[in-house]
Amino acid sequence: MAAIPAFKHPTTNPRFDPISELRCLNAAGSRSVRFQSRRVLSVLYGNGDITSSATGEAFVSVPEVPAVPMMLGSMPPKRPRKSVCLFYFEEMRELAEQVALESDAIQLRSINWRTFEDGVPNLFIPNAHGIRGQHVAFLASLSSPKVLFEQFSIIYALPTLFISSFTVIIPFFPTGTYERMEDEGDVPTTLILARLFSNIPLSRCGPTSLVIFDIHALQERFYFGDNVLPCFESGIPLLKNRLQELPDSDNISIAFPDEGSWKRFHQQLQHFPVIICTKVREGNQRFVRLKEGNPEGRHVVIVDDLVQSGGTLIECQKVLAARGAAKISAYVTHGIFPNGTWERFQYDNGVGPEMGLSYFWITDSCPITAAQVKGRPPFEVLSLARAIADAVQI
Repeated sequence: MAAIPAFKHPTTNPRFDPISELRCLNAAGSRSVRFQSRRVLSVLYGNGDITSSATGEAFVSVPEVPAVPMMLGSMPPKRPRKSVCLFYFEEMRELAEQVALESDAIQLRSINWRTFEDGVPNLFIPNAHGIRGQHVAFLASLSSPKVLFEQFSIIYALPTLFISSFTVIIPFFPTGTYERMEDEGDVPTTLILARLFSNIPLSRCGPTSLVIFDIHALQERFYFGDNVLPCFESGIPLLKNRLQELPDSDNISIAFPDEGSWKRFHQQLQHFPVIICTKVREGNQRFVRLKEGNPEGRHVVIVDDLVQSGGTLIECQKVLAARGAAKISAYVTHGIFPNGTWERFQYDNGVGPEMGLSYFWITDSCPITAAQVKGRPPFEVLSLARAIADAVQI
């Protein structure tokens, strides 16, 4: 090996530190280091690694440190996706299948939803031994009180099967609007439902994760106990992506039908011009009035978390149309529409906002309603499948 010139240090120099010198030269990429004292090298490396020259100088081979390429701004490697067994209530089958299509790390598992002759649930989890040590999730539908008991029976049973972790996905938390007491004797059913979820048994890795989309009031997170970890997601990113696809995306304004919806969503939509409406009581009647913002000439999108009868949205539409809006559309995460009230919303058919809505976007958090309005203008269904697939990986 050809010697690469290095520093000469008299071994009598009391300040000479051979170990530090070797480190410095090795860091500089030298393949061999030359010293005047074979004795010093024998102390450091032993005689086997030392060669002598005709001048009496000694050499030692220094292992080459392979260069590690460094990329400026490089991201750390992605965490591997965990494999998840996804169970679902039968009403959520279509959404569950879409979730599974979003990720090959999600495997669908079925449950036998049966009843005895007297109507009592007769439930069975096939291949219960096969989910031991697995990450498990359950896609729930709380659209009707009639189906709560059988789902809670499954939700309480799954963590006891020695699973590694448990996640319950709740696209729609139905009692979110019943969180207050106005008169003595009122029952805040939001708290009751939160307590039922808070008592889910622990799995091997600890508390159950609850994934809830656009709960009606953010303070409701404090209704849940310490045995569960509520994670609050939103459908608003789906709306923002859809708005970017519109030909008039640069002419969008966001309208909130009341102060409550503004508090709930304005931070997620802060890049859009904002219009705020308010409800005013006159005698025994309540009216919607424009509080701030200018809808004139704009494509105005009314945003709220849910719709039931739709009366507030329709009144808001009338006010915005009277103030000169060019188009009016609406978005809610949860389209409940009891008793078919979705039929109240008409399609403008390009005529004008006085006649109806250009678009009415809802998600598939309420699958029965989503199936009823699918393919019926002005309705479009935005699927939560991608968001759920991501949420089970948290």
